[in-house]
Amino acid sequence: MITVEQLQDAIMQRIDSFNQTDLPIEKRNHKTCALLDSKNHILAKNILSPFSVPRNDLSAMDGYAIAQGSDLSQGSKIDIVGESQAGSPYIGEINVGQGVRIFTGAVVPNACDTVVMQENTNFDDIKNTIDKSQSYRITLTQDAKIDSNIRKQGEEIESGDIILQAGKRINPADISLIANLGIDSVEVYQPLTVGVLATGDELVALGSPLKSSAQIYNSNTPTLKTLLADLPVVIKDYGIIADDSNETSSTVAKAMQECDVLISTAGVSVGDYDFLTTVIEQLGQINHYKVAMKPGKPFVFGELNKSLDKPVLYFGLPGNPLSTIVGTLQFVIPALWQLSGARTTEVPLTLSMQATLTNDVKKSVGRMDFQRGILSQDSKGQLQVESFAVQESHRIKQFSQANCLIVLAKDEGNLSAGAHVQVKPYPWS
Repeated sequence: MITVEQLQDAIMQRIDSFNQTDLPIEKRNHKTCALLDSKNHILAKNILSPFSVPRNDLSAMDGYAIAQGSDLSQGSKIDIVGESQAGSPYIGEINVGQGVRIFTGAVVPNACDTVVMQENTNFDDIKNTIDKSQSYRITLTQDAKIDSNIRKQGEEIESGDIILQAGKRINPADISLIANLGIDSVEVYQPLTVGVLATGDELVALGSPLKSSAQIYNSNTPTLKTLLADLPVVIKDYGIIADDSNETSSTVAKAMQECDVLISTAGVSVGDYDFLTTVIEQLGQINHYKVAMKPGKPFVFGELNKSLDKPVLYFGLPGNPLSTIVGTLQFVIPALWQLSGARTTEVPLTLSMQATLTNDVKKSVGRMDFQRGILSQDSKGQLQVESFAVQESHRIKQFSQANCLIVLAKDEGNLSAGAHVQVKPYPWS
């Protein structure tokens, strides 16, 4: 049985091969996306800056821009001949010994090479007598330095610089950067089509009544859709498939013609009515089956490739809702980001940190265990985590009450309060 780390590595390597050979990244279809709709899409083309940032020399302070060649020593007198405001630069002549009143973000006149903060002048003493329609004189109250308090043209970005590279997952900070350059649309990779289906005679769709005590609602499909909502994918829902070999085969065959990825829940165990693994083997292949983790051991990674020009990657999740969530977080979401064209460094990872257990934990050796817990800080600001006493994988209410997963290594056994453990806060916490 493969370990969690081995399966993560195997999936990453297979997708890397897919992105290079089966459907090369450089041949993927692009689409033009409005900037405000581009969050979490993957950039398909480098973005070049159309101009330098800043576009001009700008003042970093409220004060005075002083002409080149002027005396900048304490006690020097400077004649102020005008004003430069943000959006309204000074356009007149400035000679040695002269300057202009300037405000933060305003353009520094070409003839000036220094901005003196107003606090370093006698501004407070004369501000009530200043007539802005006339020139007036200030005195420097301390030495000034050439180039001080000036944001130089192009010091952050030069015109033509690559500001974002293809493969970048666009985030709100990126949108701010792009918008500052006046760009209102970007080229992104066409979203993947991801098929989802649930299997089981006992399942009933939300909104329909339960007609017998043996029936349960299909919670896995809404859960999957929610977990994948932030990814650049289009989800195609194939509904609930009965425990029937022919129906399972025909639905999977249809999905493999219409999707880039197929994700199923339930039907991948070894029961008499679990048909999915057989169908996957008939229409493609199973690369890995079963992983040494709890919950979620019967996890299938495979591909559907018969009669196709490119394989459709397949993820088979267990029917247990908690197993679905953990398997999706650990394997499916990172895989979909990578498959979408995101560079490896752009694949978001669940934050991991160390915390101190506040209670004893039971753990059997042999599988990596993801236990539900509540992460908090003690009075000294140190991270601590409490594990729920009962960790059955069917307890979905417990998962909702927790705010993190406690990750216990495969070879670890029982742990006592005070032990240090790794925790992964829920991405939505």
